[in-house]
Amino acid sequence: MHALAAGHAPPSHAAIGAALLAVWLVWGSTYLAIKLALETMPPFVMAGARSMIAGSLLLTALRLRGVPAPPLVEWRNAAVIGVLMVTISNGAVVWAQGSIPSSLAALGVATTPLWIALATGILEGWPRPLEWLGLAIGFGGVVLLNGDGALRATPMAAFLLLVAQLAWGAGTILNRRMALPSGLMASATQMLTGGTTLLVLGLVAGERVTVVPSATSLAAFTYLVLVGSILAFSAFNFLIRNVSPALATSNAYVNPLVAVLLGVGLGGERLGPATLGAMVVILIGVALVLLAHDRTQR
Repeated sequence: MHALAAGHAPPSHAAIGAALLAVWLVWGSTYLAIKLALETMPPFVMAGARSMIAGSLLLTALRLRGVPAPPLVEWRNAAVIGVLMVTISNGAVVWAQGSIPSSLAALGVATTPLWIALATGILEGWPRPLEWLGLAIGFGGVVLLNGDGALRATPMAAFLLLVAQLAWGAGTILNRRMALPSGLMASATQMLTGGTTLLVLGLVAGERVTVVPSATSLAAFTYLVLVGSILAFSAFNFLIRNVSPALATSNAYVNPLVAVLLGVGLGGERLGPATLGAMVVILIGVALVLLAHDRTQR
């Protein structure tokens, strides 16, 4: 079930392509940005403030442009999705990154499309065979990407990454099925409610900013707010309501490529011998998902 409003024309290939590039490239880079922000900022406070500020900025801009405030029921629905995708999923990933490389954090969420495909199949209809093939090949490539064993999670980090996958998958499915504010207002309300909840959780847990964050951490934090949240999260919301779940969540396979390359180039992480082949396999999987989507649009 796609959430296109009745009477609205489907989005153009250019709009879909731009949104895909945003979630593929930007979210791949946010794993390193999170790692840099965590150098001098506590995890839940940092992640919560990031989303709360992003949501507040976007909401203010929309209201100044005359976009009406959502009704209470849409705020409630947005809060449910915000807690799942921002508070639980993003919070778990950020906490896990305190003990694992940024590239592994990206690898850890790579099974998310499979969970979403399973849930969507039960609720809305199974993915097309070509999409299943692309999902399977993409996941196989991610396994190969971690094949040298250099990126190994601690048990707690592995558990939190699983929690992140399940929460993100649940939020994605609900995003397609619940009554939400239209357009960018959905992103604003989800980030604001989810970020505020995560920030409060961090403060209740005793997190405090005890030192002045470094210039590097502040720059990374600003990037996360403006680009990682406002731009990429809004692009993902657009995709999940306009294309198949397999295509919308294909970023889970591309993000590890970006994260590994940035982790090696800028973060000093090691590049294993299986990486190049794994990247080719992942790109083949994503190409198949894109091909399946393109065939349905003809």
